[in-house]
This record gives sequence, C-alpha cells and structure tokens, in this order.
Amino acid sequence: MTPRRATRTQQCDRRDARIRLEHARSFLDVADLVGTDRDELATPSVSSALAVLSAIAASDAVCCAVLSQRARGQDHQQSVALLRTVTPDGPDMARDLERLLAIKDDAHYGLLDISSQRATSALRQARRLLAAAEKHVR
Repeated sequence: MTPRRATRTQQCDRRDARIRLEHARSFLDVADLVGTDRDELATPSVSSALAVLSAIAASDAVCCAVLSQRARGQDHQQSVALLRTVTPDGPDMARDLERLLAIKDDAHYGLLDISSQRATSALRQARRLLAAAEKHVR
C-alpha cells in the first residue's frame, strides 16, 4: 500500500486573495495579448501556459478569500480538492481548474504545441475561473 501524501496548505487572508486575483488577471491579460494563433513570437502553447497560471492564481484567490488557506504542495490536485469545497460553485471551478491542469505539462514543458482550438478552450476556462474568483474576493 502506498502511503498518502499529506496535504500541504498555507494560511492566507483577503489581502492575499486580492494579490493572487491581480496575478490571475495579469496572466490572463497577457494570454489574451498572445492569442491562440501561431506567429513568430508566440504559439498557442504560450497562451495556454499563461491560462494555466491564471487559473492557479484564481484558485488561490478563491481559497484564500473563502477558506483562509490555499494548497502549497507540488500536487496541484490538492488545489482542485480544496476548490471543490467552496460553496456554491466550487465543483464547477474545480472542473475548470482540473481541465487546465491536464494541459499544464504540455503547455509548460512539452515538445508538441497545444492546438489553437485547445488554447481557445483554455482561455475560456481561465476566464470562467477568474470571473468566479472576482465574485468571491469582492
């Protein structure tokens, strides 16, 4: 039997939530500037990577604002599990985060490009997470 990893969390508050929300907005703003079309400066993978970072920051913002803690381990699934506990829309936010985390390795470290279609979906998911975070952090 494999031992379970302990969940690492960090205490945080509304001030921290506002900082992470600003990070989420900035990552998404730059992702939108990069766009989803391949050109000489950027690729859909770059936009997708920024969407993933935005989603992680938005998740942190929500968790800090609502739960006063955020996941700090290497396993991003801990963030998904924490986010899922937020009411009323935690499960929807967790689903978007999970979908974005599924492309994280390819977007950040992969040798194959993310498609324009997948990058468009990633941006849409990150926008939903950011909108939900803005609602919770107000």
